[in-house]
Amino acid sequence: MSSSVGRTRVRKDPATRRAEIVDAAAAIALAEGLECITLRRIGEELGVRPGLVSHYFPAADDLVAEAFGSAATGELDTLIPPERPEGTPARHLALFLHRTVGDAYDRISRLWINARHLSRYRPVLRERVVEQEAAWRGRLEELVRQGVAAGEFRTRDVPAAAVQILVVLDGLGAHANTVTADRSAAVTGLAAAVAERALDLAAGTLAGLAESSEQSQPSEPSEGA
Repeated sequence: MSSSVGRTRVRKDPATRRAEIVDAAAAIALAEGLECITLRRIGEELGVRPGLVSHYFPAADDLVAEAFGSAATGELDTLIPPERPEGTPARHLALFLHRTVGDAYDRISRLWINARHLSRYRPVLRERVVEQEAAWRGRLEELVRQGVAAGEFRTRDVPAAAVQILVVLDGLGAHANTVTADRSAAVTGLAAAVAERALDLAAGTLAGLAESSEQSQPSEPSEGA
């Protein structure tokens, strides 16, 4: 654990300092859980006094909610980028579902489990959870609508199709705290299978698109290149 003792305090403009505090809290939330966010802990991480942190977030609950919102938004922007200049809606959906399988997505699943539990007792966090649920649902609905408009997907109820996919992901994510490394294909492919049925796609379509997209990604240059 870092300590502020002996460090020279650096003055930063308010926006930069606030963003720094939120980023530190979001990192702790993803790695250790929202309960580990305290004004003292953030101060130690940043090498500042807790009083400086409380200047921006007088109530720890406000910082916890902000940390969750920042982490959840960051993950959403990675999974379904708001700007998608290349690729078809079907390919973007396939990549989204492919990225929700494995250790990387387990981290955000644990955070959602954590936030939904704590939100029962923390109104500020509850509001942020509702806000993030709407953001994730809206981003996925937008992608499905684009696919329908492009003739790739077929559904009479875009919101229902998006909810079906998210409910399956939530169900799978509920086991993130106890899941083992051995995951059957029936489990890892469940969300894609549900999406294919909801959007009238042939079985295996999304898995095939995800695989081809991953293979087409440019490899990292070797040393000396």
